This record gives sequence, C-alpha cells and structure tokens, in this order.
Amino acid sequence: MDFRYDDTTEALCARVQDFMDRYVLPHNRQWHEQAGRGEHPTQLLDDLKEIAKDEGLWNLFLPGLRDDEPGTRLSNLQYAPLAEIMGRLPWASEVFNCSAPDTGNMELLHLFATPAQRERWLLPLLHGQIRSAFAMTEPDVASSDATNIQTTIRRTADGYAVNGRKWFTTGAIHPYCQVAIVMGVRADADEHDTHRRHSMVLVPMDTPGVRIVRNIPIMHHLAVDGHCEVLFRDVHVPLGALLGEEGAGFTLAQARLGPGRIHHCMRTIGQCELALDLMGERALERRAFGKRLADQANIRDWIAESRIEIDQARLLVLKAADRIDREGNKAARVDVSAIKVLAGRLQTRVLDRAMQVFGAMGLTDDTPLAFLWSWGRALRFIDGPDEVHLGVVAKAELARITANLGNNTEYYTPPRGLG
Repeated sequence: MDFRYDDTTEALCARVQDFMDRYVLPHNRQWHEQAGRGEHPTQLLDDLKEIAKDEGLWNLFLPGLRDDEPGTRLSNLQYAPLAEIMGRLPWASEVFNCSAPDTGNMELLHLFATPAQRERWLLPLLHGQIRSAFAMTEPDVASSDATNIQTTIRRTADGYAVNGRKWFTTGAIHPYCQVAIVMGVRADADEHDTHRRHSMVLVPMDTPGVRIVRNIPIMHHLAVDGHCEVLFRDVHVPLGALLGEEGAGFTLAQARLGPGRIHHCMRTIGQCELALDLMGERALERRAFGKRLADQANIRDWIAESRIEIDQARLLVLKAADRIDREGNKAARVDVSAIKVLAGRLQTRVLDRAMQVFGAMGLTDDTPLAFLWSWGRALRFIDGPDEVHLGVVAKAELARITANLGNNTEYYTPPRGLG
C-alpha cells in the first residue's frame, strides 16, 4: 500500500501552494476589509481567477470534464489534497472555481443537463462567468430527511410552478448568482412512493416570485455570499427547466453530495492544519508562570493529540475519495458518512484547543480561529447532521455483523487450562 500522492498530485500541490503564497494570501486583508463592509470583492476575485486560469489551476474538482470544457481532469483522490491547501483560507476556493455550491451544481449539470441547459448554465459556470445556488433545506421541516420537503413543483400547461420557502441557500446573494437548483415535491406524486416524489428545476434568480427574505447569520457571522432564506411564490419556469427526470430529484441529490462531502472534509483538514500551526506558534511565543506555554505538559498534549487526529482524519478521507473513484458514489456511501461525522468534530476539537492557547484573543476576529470553530460546528449540520450519518454507518455495520452471526462462537471457548 503506497500512501504517497502520485506525481501529478505532488506537482499540483506545489503549484497551488505557490499560487496561494504569491497571489491569494497577500490579498487576504483586502478581502476581509471589503467583506466586512458588506461588499463582495468581485473585482479582486475576478483578477485572481484570470491568473488561476492562465496557470492551469481551474476546475480542479471535476473528473469527467469533456475536451471542450475548461479545467484540469483530476480524480477525487488527486483533488483532495488541493482542497486541503485551498481550505486554509475559506474564500480561496472561488479563485480556482472550486467553491460550493457551484462544484456540486456543476457536477449535477454535467451528469444530467440537456444540451440547452448545458449551454445556458453549465458552460458559464465552468468558465466562472456566473455563480449558482442550491435550494433544498427548509425551515418548517426536518430537512435531514429529504422526504419531508414541502416545496411543491406543479406541472402546468407550459412548464412548472414552484411554491415554497427554503433557507441556508448558500451563495444566493452573490452578485454573480444567476440560477438556483430547487428541489421540491411533485404535486401529483404518490405520497407512498417516498423516493420518487421529488424533482429538481433550474430557476433563474430574476424570475418573478423569487424573493430573498434575509441573509441568515451563522453564529453571529454573516457570510458575504449569503446563507439565505428564499421564498418561491408562484414561480413559473418552462418545461426545459426540469433537471433530469420528474421524480428523480432524490436520486440527483444523492449523486450531488458524495464528492462534495470529500471537498468539505479536506477543506476542514486544511483549516485544522492552520489552527495547529497557529497554536504551536503561540505556544512557543507566550510565557506563563515562568515557562513558555509550549513547555506546559497539557499544551504539549493538545499539540500531539491534534497532530495525531488530523493525520487519522486525512487518511480516512483519502480512503473515501479513492473508493468513490474506483467504485462510485453509492459504494462509498458509508465511507463518506464516516468522514462527514469525523470532520466537523475534528474541527471543533482542534480549534477549541487553539483558541484556549490564544486565550481571549482567540475569541476575537484578530485571528481566524473563532470563525473556523463556528464553521466546524456548522459542518455538523451541513450536508446532513451527524445523527443521520451515524445511522448510515451503524446500519451497515449491523448488516455486516448479522451476515456473520455464529462465525465467532469459537472465541467464547476458553483456552486449555483456563476453563
């Protein structure tokens, strides 16, 4: 078993890190100053995107790119360490056209778009000319069970009418956001056929009846792109707005989430690596009770435990990425659920230690720690809560054990001389 990245990945890791050091990090203060004023740094991002395109660091996340589509054709396993590098700076992924929710939406369109949808939406997304949103979660139901969704998609004479309320629709107020993929229940669906009741439609954001109600703060932080509550009131779209087939929405949602969870988890690992670096630097610089913090036994334990846990998590995420590449999303479903639980818990744990080492400063915006901790906590809900993913892992494990019942009876027999 070879744990090294292949030569292509190693070379790209060096190039992405160099790009981050030369172009992205020097603009971090500017990005935060503009975002802090509620302004989206579009010109800054546009300039950096053009450089990323010129350097061939574009659309790194999509394995199935066609010859006429811009980007670098990497497997999930190859892309994973690049997501880790980008993840150290939460806004950096957009520079490479690798940010959520566009990545998942592009994957959906790549798999299921009609030629007209591909021309209107996918190609502009691949070229970074527009952004998109994904409207699935709802405030009035437990959306962790997607069969609960209440937004309706009703067939009309010439198209579909969408009615419902969504929230945590990421990116909806980005200046370039032009389309939302909306998941809803077919009005004529059989209520007993729980996994064939949903459809997805492409809704241009300027369609009459679409209203952004508010940008929802996450732990008192307002994202400049928005995690928005969006109202769809008698929104009419043509028949050509249907993505895939009627009733296939649930299947499409599952296809979208597998690789996206790999991306989330690897960005989390990058943020944990940053937190560990900052924690170590602070521990070496600060003194208390006549010693450096780095000489205190409990601080050394936190540093060691963080190193061990980050490396464990990375190996498990790479294992899941490799399985998706080899066997597909469905086969890797349990692996992906496992890393999804692991990542959010890892991030809050490592960031909590780092904040403690920084003291009161760790609670302020003078460091990225407080924001990264809150994002780790949010990750325990994003793309499904921990409890759902634990259920997936437990179900698979119990099925394995059930299939092997009786095979372990010999272990109950005591060794000779001890019975």
